[in-house]
Amino acid sequence: MTLDKQLVRLGLFDARVPRYTSYPTAPHFAGGVDPQRFTDWIEAIPEGAEISLYVHVPFCRRLCWFCACRTQGTSSDDPVIAYAQTLRTEIALLARHLPPGVRLSRLHWGGGTPTILPPAEISALAKAIFAVAPMAPGGEFSVEIDPNEIDDARLDALAAAGMNRASIGVQDFDPLIQKAIGRIQDYTLTRDVAEAIRVRGVQSLNADILYGLPHQTPERISASVRQLLSLSPDRVALYGYAHVPWMSRRQQMIPSHAMPTPEERLQLFETARQMFVEAGYDEIGIDHFAKPSDGMAKALRAGQLRRNFQGYTDDQAQALIGLGASSISRFPQGYAQNASATAAHTKAIRSGAFSTHRGHVFDGDDRLRGRIIEALMCDFRVDRAELTRDHDADPVWLDELFAEAAAPFGEMVNLQDGVFSIPEPARPLTRIIARAFDAYDPNKAQHSAAI
Repeated sequence: MTLDKQLVRLGLFDARVPRYTSYPTAPHFAGGVDPQRFTDWIEAIPEGAEISLYVHVPFCRRLCWFCACRTQGTSSDDPVIAYAQTLRTEIALLARHLPPGVRLSRLHWGGGTPTILPPAEISALAKAIFAVAPMAPGGEFSVEIDPNEIDDARLDALAAAGMNRASIGVQDFDPLIQKAIGRIQDYTLTRDVAEAIRVRGVQSLNADILYGLPHQTPERISASVRQLLSLSPDRVALYGYAHVPWMSRRQQMIPSHAMPTPEERLQLFETARQMFVEAGYDEIGIDHFAKPSDGMAKALRAGQLRRNFQGYTDDQAQALIGLGASSISRFPQGYAQNASATAAHTKAIRSGAFSTHRGHVFDGDDRLRGRIIEALMCDFRVDRAELTRDHDADPVWLDELFAEAAAPFGEMVNLQDGVFSIPEPARPLTRIIARAFDAYDPNKAQHSAAI
């Protein structure tokens, strides 16, 4: 059977599966994780530990139609400033429970549009964070930057605050596609912002680009990738656009008739992937690329690549704390998510309590299965020896689990000497293969397309 027929048989072109940025995935979060449990987990962080901190800013000046994130539009700075004040109150609350000596290995501001914050609020927010937990040596402070919502004053404030990695959303440079997805952002503007970032000493630049957009063709995505490569980003995320208009009302503005077929989506991905590889980038997992000198590429070579809610990461911290509405935290004990609605989150914080409203406490074999899925997503292989060493897993049970998971996939997986691996031709199936190790109900949520 040809590779294409194998991919069809195994559901690549019609399956909807999790992206596995967590295990279990967020749709399986439930009650039972409340502000008190969240506080207990914070207080259990060892003194002097390094942690990650994520700060969510849900506001945008305009709402892009393609985006399914929890965001809200505003033409005024008033709600943004009020929200920034709430974040500082939340940071002060965190300070009361964080053990002494904790430092940040990673600090990431995401959204929404973090750069919608006025310069004074950028400075005040960074100052409040670092007063509670300073950056560790070699730590990274990254910010998602919208080229349409940035200026010299805000870039100066970010650079002065210590930002040393910037992430720019590109999506696609083609004017027809930009119009179709409600995101007008020409190449010249993006290039100028990238140069302005580097002029300020921020040498690490990430970029996101999407495949599977309306009107996209191999020729059009090739042109956009060439323009992106001219910016010489250190990392690139090549995400598949998730068209879920039943979940995100704004996506109903996008012409469904212009969407590429699943088979065309795979061709778009392969076209872009090959261009990044030929340009000298290392492939990172299923959808990232990095220059060989970048920390993520080094982590891959060292077997230390990880996966979290921001995608792939080289961060080794055991705890990630999320601040702001809808943010998710990860601890060795489980996950905790803040109230999704900005008003509910603000009300809780101003009353002196965290807004934690759901999550998941790790139980049974959650950690073991989570590690198997993470290893497949990062390295395309998982070793029984590692699992027995690090998780005290029964090797006989693991062999049975590996064999059961491998059975439907035939030659699309390899199982030899206790190592379960995915050969390169089958890597488009990675999320589907990972799902074979998922013990939770896969039908609980409408996940994104497998390709």
